[in-house]
Amino acid sequence: MDDQWMRRVWPPAGEETPPSKEGPTRPYGAPGGPPRSSTPSTPSAPSAPSASPQWPTRPYAGREPDRNSAEESLTGLYGAPVAERRQADRPAWPSLGLESPEPEDDLPPSASRYRAPETPPRPMPRWLRRLLVGGLALVCSAAVIGAVVVTVLHRAESAPPTVIHDQIAGVSYTLPPEWREGVVAPVTGFTSVAARGDSATVMARSGDRVDPPNLRSAVIDLSDLYAQLLLHGDKVEVLDDRAVTVGGRPGHTRAVRAEYTDVVNEPAFMRVTLLTRPDGGSTVLLGLAHPDRPQSRAEIEGLMWGAR
Repeated sequence: MDDQWMRRVWPPAGEETPPSKEGPTRPYGAPGGPPRSSTPSTPSAPSAPSASPQWPTRPYAGREPDRNSAEESLTGLYGAPVAERRQADRPAWPSLGLESPEPEDDLPPSASRYRAPETPPRPMPRWLRRLLVGGLALVCSAAVIGAVVVTVLHRAESAPPTVIHDQIAGVSYTLPPEWREGVVAPVTGFTSVAARGDSATVMARSGDRVDPPNLRSAVIDLSDLYAQLLLHGDKVEVLDDRAVTVGGRPGHTRAVRAEYTDVVNEPAFMRVTLLTRPDGGSTVLLGLAHPDRPQSRAEIEGLMWGAR
């Protein structure tokens, strides 16, 4: 075992150099010495131990690893292989995109960091903008007007009918749709009035005491009077003359139609109804329609027959 550890492996015994007084030698020769040969040598036979101390050339015993001759030829004295030296100039880390590339033609410096400038969009023509604004305003106006009309109609339909209470004439009557209560002049003698525009009117007033047998004669006198004052017709025709009972009160009614020979005035309609009162007096109801229309006749008669 002592012979194994004392065997000289490298360098050969014939090329051994004495140790320097300055310090121990390097494991592979003195500093600055010639490079080691690439051809391995055969270890020589062990020699007899000498009396002088022997300095080991390796810090440890054992066999040196084999080296490839091709690798040895590409290796310097203490440097890295040539292939590794060629790759030393390459960057150690992958590119992060922060390196400034070569400038491109016809592009500003910011194009390397941002996108190339884009062409601005074409502005909208002025006539098209005016058309869009006008159309939007028209749509909004139509929506507002429609909402107002719907609201008004809904309120008109949901509102309760108007009832006129005439205490002086001693009668109450309900107005048809689209009819409104009006104000009458005191000189006419009527105390309440209702109308639908200028086409139909109903008025009420108190009358003198009339006995039931004399109701028809009193109605004829009233209708002739009002026909002369209000109708002024060239031809007056009697349409209805009969006794009625309204709200439990006996009465009489008479309807006439006035026609005109000129082409300007249209025919007119008038109905006079006389009702008795419990206190002995009477109530006069006068209805006028000009021009004469079936709707106006029906509304006037419905108002009178519903009086109470």
